[in-house]
This record gives sequence, structure tokens and C-alpha cells, in this order.
Amino acid sequence: MDQHATVLPSYAERNAPYWRRNLFVCVFGSFTTLLSLSMLLPFLPLYVEQLGVHTPSAIVQWSGVAFGATFFGTAITAPLWGRLADRYGRKPMLIRAAVGMAIVMSMIGLAHNLTELVVLRLIAGLIGGYASASIVMVGTQVPRERSGWALGVLSTGALAGSLIGPLVGGFLPTWVGIRGTFFVGGAIIAVAAVLTIVVVREDFDRTADTKKRIDVAGASLPSMNRGVILILLLTAMMVLLANMSIEPIITVYIGQLGVPRDYVARMAGIVMAASAFGSMLTAARLGALADRIGSAKVITGCLVATAVVLVPQAFVTQWWQLAILRGLMGMTLAGLLPSIAKEVRHAVADHNSGKTLGYLQSAQFSGQVIGPLIGGQIGAHVSLRAVFFVTSSLLLVCAGLNRWMRGAS
Repeated sequence: MDQHATVLPSYAERNAPYWRRNLFVCVFGSFTTLLSLSMLLPFLPLYVEQLGVHTPSAIVQWSGVAFGATFFGTAITAPLWGRLADRYGRKPMLIRAAVGMAIVMSMIGLAHNLTELVVLRLIAGLIGGYASASIVMVGTQVPRERSGWALGVLSTGALAGSLIGPLVGGFLPTWVGIRGTFFVGGAIIAVAAVLTIVVVREDFDRTADTKKRIDVAGASLPSMNRGVILILLLTAMMVLLANMSIEPIITVYIGQLGVPRDYVARMAGIVMAASAFGSMLTAARLGALADRIGSAKVITGCLVATAVVLVPQAFVTQWWQLAILRGLMGMTLAGLLPSIAKEVRHAVADHNSGKTLGYLQSAQFSGQVIGPLIGGQIGAHVSLRAVFFVTSSLLLVCAGLNRWMRGAS
């Protein structure tokens, strides 16, 4: 029986003819879903005010709660959807995420009060996660020697959606109204759902992919993989934490650099976008580099480079200096998430890959939630500049852990 199991083609081998077309759809779907989720940023406070909140402090507070609810929901359910992907296949999880998000995004435009807005944003995270499901599909289908590049391309699509979304959200409400913007977002995601149903191909054999290969694949795993995965999950959380830690204070920080009050919000938007733009430029290149020299080296190198670039951000005197440095930081951060996903995927057996990549997504979204909280607290109780030093130090600790992990393995 064991001998017969070893000659069965693996999930990746059976899906080798489909991974390129699936990658294209996953990139498009990740782009559209993140574009739709992020395009409400410019007008979210206005929508919160429409729903009955009127004091400036309450508007800011509830806007943050409504925006963060989606990421919180995704962090909770990503491991569950990953586990179900191992059991029932990757394509059903993509369809579930796209159809669910298209419906919920449209329903947000029908919200009558603040509670409904927050709950619907939370549901969007709980049942959505198209980008997370895409990482599971791409990470398990793409040949090992191309996985870094493919995950980098996928990351570029997601980053582009996050970058363009607020730009679209800046002018679309003037054409279709605030509520109409949510219907447009739902329609865009619906296009991704149709493409996923029609174009994505998957050869999933529940018996072969969940049972027969378990002993064969599991027996080859080194005993230290659990510790390796924990360090990689911690690193993934720190990557998003580092990128998001400045978000709550960036507008105040730019205001201290002498930018006129009327231009602070605009310059803050440019600085925030600079990081995503820098990541778009290098994500696929650094992913390909990980394929050539090994993802562990890219992870350690990018952590150190990002930590170094963070320090001068505390000493800038002009807003454009901060924008340039944030762009450079985005370029160094870009190599981390694809390389971490590649390492995690290759550290576990096929039958556990979806579940483990789900935990990776949960770690990333946790960093996205924790980062602004830590940055806001440090900025309020210590100083704004201290945020950069603390974040840099945390990344250096992660670099040391990854270096130690590589030496121990």
C-alpha cells in the first residue's frame, strides 16, 4: 500500500497544467477584492457621519473600528478556511470568498446605522479572504522552483489593489454617491467570482490529497518544523506590524514637519501610498531572487534592510523625505511575505499546507491590527519618533531569530 502511495502524483503535479491560468485569475481577484475593501478609506468618515455619528472624535473612533473589523474577521477565520481547503479543495474556497464578499460589499451600501456597518464589515472579513485563499492555491500548485516568483506576482496584485483603492474611492462617490460606491465594489468582486468559477481549474482528489499521502509526506518532515513555522509566523506578523505602526500617527507627524494644515491629509496619503508603490516595484523580483538563492537568505536580508531604513524616518525634516524613505521601506518589505509563504509551504506536508498557510494569513492580519495599536500607544505616551526605533528593533530581533533558525536547521 505504501509503495503504491509513493507513485501517486501529488496535488502540485496533477495541477501543473493549470497553475499559470489560476495565477492570473488569483492576481485579478486579489486586486479587485482589496481595491473594493480599501476604496472606502477616503469617505468612510463621511459615511459614518451619515449613519448618525456627529462628534469628530466619535467619527474617527468608529471609522477605525469599522475599517479594522474586516481584518479582525479575516484573522479569526483564515485557519478554518485553510483547513477546509485541505479537505475540499482550493477552488471552492476562492468561490466562497468572492461570492460572499460581493454580496456583503453590496449590503454595506444598504446599512441603516453604525452597528450594521461594523457588523457587515466584520462579516466581510469572516466569510471573505480571497487574497488569503489565493495564497493557499498558488502556494500549493506552483512548482517549487517558481513559487517565490509566483507568490511575489500575487503580492503585487494585492498591493496594487490596496494602492489604487483609495484613489478610486476619492472620486467615485461624486459620480454614484457613497452608497452607490459599495454597489460598484460588489459588482467588481462579482466579476472576479465569475472568472474564478469559469476559468480556474483544479484537480483535487479528496482521498489522495488528504489520506493516502499523509504517511509518506509526513514521515519526511523534520521534527523541528514546528519551531521553524512559529518563527516564520512571528516574522509575518512583524512585517505587517512594522508597515502599519506609523499609520495612526502619520498625519500628526507630517503636521509637525511644517506642512500647511490644508495639505496635511493629501501629503499623508502620498506617504502612505509610497510604501505600497515601492513594494509593487520589487515584490516579484525579490520573489524570483528567493527562488535562486533561497528564501531564508532573502527573509533575513530584507528584515535587516527594513530595520535600517526605518531609523532615518525618525530624523526627516520634510514630508517628501519621509515619502522617499517609506518607498524604500516598501521595496525592502516586499520580499518578505512571498518568501515567508514559500518557506511555510515547503516546511509542511501537502495535506496540512492549506491549514498552515491559513495560520500565516491570520498572523499577517494580526500584525495589521496590532501595529496601529502599538504605534498609537508609543506615539501618545513616548514620542512619535520612538515608533520608528521600537519597530526597527523588533525587526532586528526577528532577523536574529531567522538567522538562528537557519543555522540550527
